[in-house]
Amino acid sequence: MVQKYQSPVRVYKHPFELIMAAYERRFPTCPLIPMFVASDTVNEYKSEDEAIHVIERRCKLDIDAPRLLKKIAGVDYVYFVQKNSLNRRERTLHIEAYNETFSNRVIINEHCSYTVHPDNEDWTCFEQSASLDIKSFFGFESTVEKIAMKQYTSNIKKGKEIIEYYLKQLEEEGITFVPRWTPPVACKSESSTCHPRRPVSPAINIPESATKEGLSNKEILNTSSSPSEPTAGTPDDKLDADYIKRYLGDLTPMQESCLIRLRQWLQETHKGKIPKDEHILRFLRARDFNIDKAREILCQSLTWRKQHQVDYILDTWNPPQVLQDYYAGGWHHHDKDGRPLYVLRLGQMDTKGLVRALGEEALLRYVLSINEEGLRRCEENTKVFGRPISSWTCLVDLEGLNMRHLWRPGVKALLRIIEVVEANYPETLGRLLILRAPRVFPVLWTLVSPFIDDNTRKKFLIYAGNDYQGPGGLLDYIDKEIIPDFLGGECMCEVPEGGLVPKSLYRTAEELENEDIKLWTETIYQSASVFKGAPHEVLIQIVDASSVITWDFDVCKGDIVFNIFHSKRAPQPPKKDSLGAHSITSPGGNNVQLIDKVWQLGRDYSMVESPLICKEGESVQGSHVTRWPGFYILQWKFHSMPACATTNLPRVDDVLASLQVSSHKCKVMYYTEVIGSEDFRGSMTSLESSHSGFSQLSAATTSSSQSHSSSMISR
Repeated sequence: MVQKYQSPVRVYKHPFELIMAAYERRFPTCPLIPMFVASDTVNEYKSEDEAIHVIERRCKLDIDAPRLLKKIAGVDYVYFVQKNSLNRRERTLHIEAYNETFSNRVIINEHCSYTVHPDNEDWTCFEQSASLDIKSFFGFESTVEKIAMKQYTSNIKKGKEIIEYYLKQLEEEGITFVPRWTPPVACKSESSTCHPRRPVSPAINIPESATKEGLSNKEILNTSSSPSEPTAGTPDDKLDADYIKRYLGDLTPMQESCLIRLRQWLQETHKGKIPKDEHILRFLRARDFNIDKAREILCQSLTWRKQHQVDYILDTWNPPQVLQDYYAGGWHHHDKDGRPLYVLRLGQMDTKGLVRALGEEALLRYVLSINEEGLRRCEENTKVFGRPISSWTCLVDLEGLNMRHLWRPGVKALLRIIEVVEANYPETLGRLLILRAPRVFPVLWTLVSPFIDDNTRKKFLIYAGNDYQGPGGLLDYIDKEIIPDFLGGECMCEVPEGGLVPKSLYRTAEELENEDIKLWTETIYQSASVFKGAPHEVLIQIVDASSVITWDFDVCKGDIVFNIFHSKRAPQPPKKDSLGAHSITSPGGNNVQLIDKVWQLGRDYSMVESPLICKEGESVQGSHVTRWPGFYILQWKFHSMPACATTNLPRVDDVLASLQVSSHKCKVMYYTEVIGSEDFRGSMTSLESSHSGFSQLSAATTSSSQSHSSSMISR
């Protein structure tokens, strides 16, 4: 397996030329890197005007590895080749390094760059990436991988310290300024035409405090590209090391790399509709920074948020009066770490009455609104306290808890809420303080604990009776001034006291069932299953030519091909025959087939858009301006791997890819709309009816301002 590393952008608040002077002092050896024994110059080139300087070195490294492993390998030192390409005119240094020792067994590649900060020409940016591929190593592949990653991580941490060390050394020698390169006198009069200055990309819109610390963007590596729109959260931005420390916390180099790589993948597949960095980081932490596992649960959560419009719940949903009166929970200041504090008086809450009066779905929606409010408060506290705050503290008072709270439908509702919150709000609970736990609590704990993640369970602190008032109790986590009055504190807590819900507010099972359906079908999106040999198709009738068909869909599982067809005659409505050949209903969504098997492409219907292959996890928006009236069919079809062009046998890569699909089934979630051409203002992202479902979690959404006269598909 290939191990990859991608660094954030590290910013030195010094000019490029001074950084280069400090960097050159690392050679031929560096006392701050004990493993760097020596280096010899094997090739060197300088241009006549001294603007270009390319030097290739052979570096000797003493790897910190077990003596036995060195003896088996038959080497005491490892040799690397490093090629540095310095361009003083463009003020860039690009570094390429690869291993010479065991190059047939182990492949190591590293790329680094020093460039001028796009927002401040007196600052310098550094970025690096690397890959490690161990093909074979005498049966010690796993050991060598661990040693290599440990050594590399250690050197990454020292990188900035080394530059700072030599900068200080230069300062002590009285060198605080190094002049920029200027062309020789002979070319000076033509300098404006000989070497025109390349444009610098604009800075990214970020919080002022982060701007001062030098947040950069993707143009750092490619100063020749055209300026991009300065919007935060676009695929053109990158993360700055200082920004990560300020807003996301202290991460190891490998954790930073996982965040950046997952973020890049989301930018490529969701195009401007990615969550905020702290939200991505929560999912990575929930899966111990395993990118594949984190990506899977994050994509599932993003699809869930979009389908149920969770992003708008705080703005569009008002809790019923019963919840406002009898739900004994609310926000109450913050704990000593700056985390928002949520107080829940579970023992005073009539869970049976709330379920009977509101139903399970209304309670779930209310809990979701609490979690959404918690995310907002974390962002606010991060700004207020000047340090990353990504979770909240929950204080649960169990005074009054009894067997009435173990009512089976109530426990079922609680387990469902826990399941949904665990899946979509990982790593948001910083600490859970359970106070005044009665004797019946172990019974409740036995029921719910299996549904709680192990990492979350470690954050639970349980106090029986008045133990919370002693050493190691509440005062260790909450300031005395804000301890609620009902726990012996002096702060008046505005959390409702709960109490029994009047039976006159109870509703019948039929009413609750209908209400539950109503709550969770308030979505403009529909789900569909796509099977091998059974595409899902949607019929749209167009009366006026030049109408605009728009679509927005997510590929939740598998890979699909998206097609648009036109027919002058209407297809026959799907028949639910005994074999179910035309219409299939599954738990994951419906499957409808409209194009009759006897129809021929080109005779009975025609293709009006080129087929679009969409990969799992991608979010696709687009539009088509119709040219003729009639019937248009949007089709989502199972994507089969193509066979090799020169043989009927499938390619190895295709076979491996197909093995990753558990069944011949795909899932899509889609929304379509037809509007008049006079109302069309560009792509789907510009339509009010199809706002991104990730808006609250996304730093920004990129919108297209162009309008096409024919068709447009954007990912």
